[in-house]
Amino acid sequence: MYLSTEIKKNIFKEHGGSEANTGSPESQIALFTHRISHLTNHLKSNKKDISTRRSLVLLVGKRRKLLNYLKENDIERYRAIIKKLGLRK
Repeated sequence: MYLSTEIKKNIFKEHGGSEANTGSPESQIALFTHRISHLTNHLKSNKKDISTRRSLVLLVGKRRKLLNYLKENDIERYRAIIKKLGLRK
């Protein structure tokens, strides 16, 4: 499986501060980014997989909402996560 428990714990530890901090916007954005990159690679070889494309669009929307929330409430944390993950905006 591409998203094992160890990978999730590493993502949460690196971006959320600890393994137990799974609800912070930074950790959720990092998790969504990991899943988006995996789905993007899948769609490069499976162009007609419409259900996966729909899931990808929904994930991008969720990540965008979290980024907008972070931008409105704490611009420094927003800039830090954008720079750390290499997202463009």
